[in-house]
Amino acid sequence: MQSYVPLLMLFVFVVANGVLMIAASHILSPTRRTEPKDQPYESGMPPIGSAHQRFDIKYYLVTVIFIVFDIEVVFMMPWAVAFRQLDLFGLGALGGLIEMGVFVVILAVGYVYVLKRGALEWT
Repeated sequence: MQSYVPLLMLFVFVVANGVLMIAASHILSPTRRTEPKDQPYESGMPPIGSAHQRFDIKYYLVTVIFIVFDIEVVFMMPWAVAFRQLDLFGLGALGGLIEMGVFVVILAVGYVYVLKRGALEWT
């Protein structure tokens, strides 16, 4: 049970830090309520008109780019830390390198798809 004390302390610190930041922003920030500030704001579009209006595909493609790079970081960091200990397919570190190569190729396919759809052309 004593080995969980640092984890519990970290959890308490994270929760307290979050609560403190939110409370400090409400206490210290100047507030001047105006009608535009009180309106709901979502997806970069003003809330006027039908809820069934169409969005430009670039909005969704930018989301795909974010997810591709987010997944890349989430899986590459632990892989890089444990690279020397990897022994995949009996090839040692070379197996881990091959596995990461396949992973990067799959991510590259997603990136090429987004580029072909014109997500990075903001004209």
